[in-house]
Amino acid sequence: MNQIYRWMGTTKQNIHQRLNRELKRAEEKEQLKVVLQQVREDHPDMGCKVLYRKIKPQTLGRDKFFEFYRSYGFKVTPQKCFRRTTDSTGVIRFPNLVTGRELTGVNQVWVSDITYYETNSKFYYLTFIMDQYSRRIIGYSASRTLRTEDTTIPALKMALTRIKGDEPVKPIIHSDGGGQYYSKEFLSLTTGSLRNSMCETVYENPHAERINGIIKNKYLKGYNPINYDSLNKKLDKAVYMYNHEKPHSSIHHFTPVEYETRLNKELVTLN
Repeated sequence: MNQIYRWMGTTKQNIHQRLNRELKRAEEKEQLKVVLQQVREDHPDMGCKVLYRKIKPQTLGRDKFFEFYRSYGFKVTPQKCFRRTTDSTGVIRFPNLVTGRELTGVNQVWVSDITYYETNSKFYYLTFIMDQYSRRIIGYSASRTLRTEDTTIPALKMALTRIKGDEPVKPIIHSDGGGQYYSKEFLSLTTGSLRNSMCETVYENPHAERINGIIKNKYLKGYNPINYDSLNKKLDKAVYMYNHEKPHSSIHHFTPVEYETRLNKELVTLN
């Protein structure tokens, strides 16, 4: 192999570095599709140049971002083939394990999503992981970038503290097709601990979409964070208030924390 690398005028290290860069680019593009769709719905007239300055993609320069922006278009939903394989771009897909599943307790299905939050003309990113049964937010993060290490990794590490590792059935982690949910770093944490699941359309992750809107519109906008540090503090408060103070009709009008406490005490009948 070393002779082949020399013949190509490169090294094994250079080849792997190039492949890793391409994988990171593919991951970011997949998540950009989700974020750009959200921005387009909220800001129908926002132009490509403004979006580039606000989003500040990590792996795409301005021209590559413009090319990606034009080729995707926002109006056409890309056809996705959901199978656990790696295609030529390194994109991994997992089957949807959630639709039609009847839940009987916590730590069976966790739903997750990434959304953007704009303050003082800057974009930041919020990642949430919620237990679908109790509606409790069990992991979250605020970040300046869409990189995996800033978004899904800290949120997932927080959520993983809920499980001891001896559960008879591993929790399902359900998400959209964003690159942060199939990156090597993310999969290194889910392998052996969780079962990965992905939706084929945005309509197959409604609980995660709903929590995005609640935290952004019902809490953060009222708290009015003015910068990144402020956003982190206000996000902590928002999640606490949601988990401890907000009753939900879907869980017998208890707060998520109350509901889980009562489940542990067997005061709520499991249906």
